[in-house]
Parts: sequence; C-alpha cells; structure tokens
Amino acid sequence: MLFRRRKPAGFKEKMRELLWPRKGFLRSIRYLTMRILRLSASPHAVAAGVAAGAFVSWTPFVGVHFIMAFVISYFLSGNMVAAALGCAAFGNPLTYPFIWGITWEIGHLLLSREDHLAGQAVDLAALFHKLNFSELWKPVLEPMLIGAIPPAAVTSVALYALTFYTVKGFQTRRRTRLTERARLRLAGPASDIPSV
Repeated sequence: MLFRRRKPAGFKEKMRELLWPRKGFLRSIRYLTMRILRLSASPHAVAAGVAAGAFVSWTPFVGVHFIMAFVISYFLSGNMVAAALGCAAFGNPLTYPFIWGITWEIGHLLLSREDHLAGQAVDLAALFHKLNFSELWKPVLEPMLIGAIPPAAVTSVALYALTFYTVKGFQTRRRTRLTERARLRLAGPASDIPSV
C-alpha cells in the first residue's frame, strides 16, 4: 500500500479518531466548502443543488434524501453533485436529532395536536417493527412532514442566496486570476526577445 501507516492504529486510537478526528471537524467543513466552490457549473446551478439538498434534509424520509434532492435539483436546473453535497453537509447523523425534534414540534404546533396527544404514548419500536405505513403516518410522519415545510423553505432560500453570491464571487476572482496569469505567461517570452 502506498499510504499505509507503518504502525497500524490500535482500538483506542480508532475510537478516538471516530469521536474526534485528528485534523478536527473544521477540516471536513472546509473541504465541503471548497468542493462546492470549485464545481464547474453556473452559480445558479450550484446554489439550486445545495438548496435542494438542504430542503430534503428536513423531511423524515431518510433513505431517499439523495434521490429526492436529485429530482428537485433536476427540475430547478441545479447541479447533482451540489445536491449530494448539500444533503451530506446539512443532513447527517450530527444534525438529524435536532432536525427531527424541530420538525416534530413545529408539526404538532401547526396541526394543533398538543392537547389531542397529551397523555398518549406512541410506541415507535412496534410501529417500525410492523412497518405499516397507515399506522405510522398519522402519529409520526404527518407531523414531521408538515413541520418540515417552514424550516426547509427558510433554510433553502437562505442557503441559495448565500451559495449563489459566494460561488459567483469565487468564480469571478478565479477567472480574473487565471486571465492575469495567462496574460503574464503570454507577455513573458515576448519581453525575452533581444532587440536587433
């Protein structure tokens, strides 16, 4: 192996690396940011893809987030890679507990169910074991889906605007830098020609 460690990592080191990466969590955030900025698509396509990924991350349908993001991104003329990166950045195991809690509370608030379900317990383990969609819809999926709409709309619009202007500025600066570099490269050999 080309990049293998000389001394394999032990169990303790693997567990520490899992809980707290050696390079820190900011490195992965910087990587995702640079990966999104360097996409060779228009600022609208990149921003629409990221917004689609963030929008579907609020929904309770965890297994199909990428597919939903691709479909929404396709209809918005967005970039599929940006949609996947938006899903991965916004909807991940660190954010899902907060997303689910927020959507649950907003859904019950919008459906005015707080007093209706007070004192009733929902046995999620039994509902997921049966996998009966009709029994799972009313107590769990409906409030989470209704509650996902307001924060998903606000988040996706804000991320669209932020991503659009950031990508546009990055691409403009990069284009200017590359043009200047090409101009200097073309002007360099001409100045080396000796005058007769």
